[in-house]
Amino acid sequence: MNPNFRTTIPLPWLAALAIALGYPCRGHGAAPENKPWFQRCLVGMHIDPTGTQFGIDPKDTGYAAGFDGRDVARHCQEAGGEYLCLWTRDEQHVYYDSKLEPKAPGLGSRDVLREAVEEGHKRGLAVIAYNTQQYCLETLRQHPEWRMVAADGQPIARVCFRSGYLDYMKKLLAEQLAYGIDGLELDMMDQGFIPPYGCWCPTCQQEFEAQCGRPMPRHMTWDEDWDRMLELRYASSDHFEKELTQYVHRLNPRATVYFNYHGYPPWSWQCGQRPVQHAVNGDFLAGETGLWGFGALSVGLNAEFFRAARPGNPFNAAIQRGVRGYHDQTTRPLNDLRWELLDLLAHGAFVTLIDKTGFDGRIDPAAYDRFRLLFNEALAKRAHFGHPPVQEIGIYYSSRTRDWMGRDKPADYFMAFEGAHKAMVYEHIPWGIVHEENMTLEALRQFPILLLPNAAILSDSQVLLFRRYVEAGGKLIITGLSGTLDRFGRKQQESSLPELIGARLVGPLESQDNWVTFPAAAGPGLNALQGDIRSAWPFLVKGPAVVYQPAAASVVGDLLKPRRTLLQQKASTADPDWLMSAGERVGPAILVNRLGQGTVLTFAGSPDFATASELHIVEARKLLRYAVRFLNPKPLVEIAAPATVEAVVTDDPAQRALRVHLIAYNSPPQATPSSDSPYVLPALIEDAPIYRASITVNRPFKHAAALNRSTRLRRHANRLDLTVEDIHEVIVLQY
Repeated sequence: MNPNFRTTIPLPWLAALAIALGYPCRGHGAAPENKPWFQRCLVGMHIDPTGTQFGIDPKDTGYAAGFDGRDVARHCQEAGGEYLCLWTRDEQHVYYDSKLEPKAPGLGSRDVLREAVEEGHKRGLAVIAYNTQQYCLETLRQHPEWRMVAADGQPIARVCFRSGYLDYMKKLLAEQLAYGIDGLELDMMDQGFIPPYGCWCPTCQQEFEAQCGRPMPRHMTWDEDWDRMLELRYASSDHFEKELTQYVHRLNPRATVYFNYHGYPPWSWQCGQRPVQHAVNGDFLAGETGLWGFGALSVGLNAEFFRAARPGNPFNAAIQRGVRGYHDQTTRPLNDLRWELLDLLAHGAFVTLIDKTGFDGRIDPAAYDRFRLLFNEALAKRAHFGHPPVQEIGIYYSSRTRDWMGRDKPADYFMAFEGAHKAMVYEHIPWGIVHEENMTLEALRQFPILLLPNAAILSDSQVLLFRRYVEAGGKLIITGLSGTLDRFGRKQQESSLPELIGARLVGPLESQDNWVTFPAAAGPGLNALQGDIRSAWPFLVKGPAVVYQPAAASVVGDLLKPRRTLLQQKASTADPDWLMSAGERVGPAILVNRLGQGTVLTFAGSPDFATASELHIVEARKLLRYAVRFLNPKPLVEIAAPATVEAVVTDDPAQRALRVHLIAYNSPPQATPSSDSPYVLPALIEDAPIYRASITVNRPFKHAAALNRSTRLRRHANRLDLTVEDIHEVIVLQY
């Protein structure tokens, strides 16, 4: 057995489990063939050569010379992949016989797409053609008139989606559809990940003037004209995607189209996508995780973000083989790959593993030894994935706040949103996402609790929905600057939420190093909000804070502004992050307001922002846990486990089974890096952990069982005590 494979599930037992569940170890034929491939596949591969990102000279015939579609399809299928996404068009080349663009010089007379389709279909694979849409240098050399233009009139090496490029792409995709492919992946649908952002080409300027009756603003004015500018940019990407989807479906109604999605953190308005508006284009939503780019916590967050952006539809997440990036030609340890794949599957995604071959296009056999073990485990556990989630708290995502408070520093908004998610994961509170764009009262009522993390900009209609949710018995948590800015991100004299909060807005603090203390025991029933935090102890809650004057709300704890020296007070250039200590009281820390049948709990500070910040202390995170348990003391499932273990709860009504997925992140500490100190990259997971956990179920259940034979499980009435020795475990509770 491969020494990197340290799972506690023996491989023969995996095969036996697959047979018992009615699924072959490879998923071909595991579901009715009349379903589209993306509705019946669990795992697949994206395979392409590496090197073109640095530019390829036409004389460099060694590049991709060994990139063989037959070999790629064979390796994908033998590893257990159920579909193959093949590199078909990149910035400089195509990998098939095209009349429109040059083929990679090392291929000679060979046609990789034809090879892959013929071999892949023989092996039962769906074959998808990958195409980059942006940064297509060869196309822009032929058609410089399609370039974006910066505000200063200088051309940008990106295509404008309102140009003739759209008709050109239709012709290119028609060439590929003629090969009998099963679908198309269209990537790099951005309008700039780095400055300059936006397009001031003649077409875009004419469109803006036609719609708005005035010239385009030449810089970020953050007013009504800039609002129209953002709408124009969003509409440009939206129109391009819809046109290509409709065109492909007209040519071949059975062919699928999907776009690599950029509407989620850490991306903001700059790339030209809104979370929901652009998630609904194509046949399903597909994005990527990438620990090296987004961090380990983003894996589960992205999956639930995708689910909520397009409810009730399949969603795909792409992971990658390499340690630090797509092109680094390294292979992660098996347990590291297992953690990411099984986390995504537990959250309901189907997953694409990206493999970048060597420069010559040849396959790394050692990597495929690991891929085979990885996919076989996933397919053997197939029956345990894809069930509806059980989620106690909905984390609200405000795209308007992202754009208009975050502006050119979106982390000002993302920190609170991501910190709220981090707190729920560390505290094992099942969570989901609620998007501003598709929010309905019915969607809100799916969650016992709703959390607004620093949602500074809220419309009247949104506030009305929150009020109706609370009055009908919902529980609402509000943090930070929520409701304090108008639709253009300007400070308001009055909060948008006074009746919900039960207090009047005095104003936000200018500082972010703000403090909380509980000077004495709270009133009857409110002391649970202090938990086990010591009384009369000021502790830092890094992040925005607001001073409130209570009206109907009850008060718990004090908000303290930070101490400043006299020199700091006089110096306008004083560093706000050079922290001192707690200063004087400025208002309440927590407000609790009863409204109708529900309750609103407001943090004047930002424990969510603090949890994601570089000054995260445990007490700040615990404030959110105490708030959740104060509002919902007996949830359906309560989980206690180390903070390194993520929990996902799903319900399978057909089998009358709750499933609790436990996914353990287990990496060793790291040294300070040689550059970008003090930032530290996470280590790779080599060893399967061993840990204790408990699950309390607040409803009758008949039987409980662990999927792994090595897990020790003891039942005490409605509580299960566990000792787990693996990256992934599933506890099945029959009710």
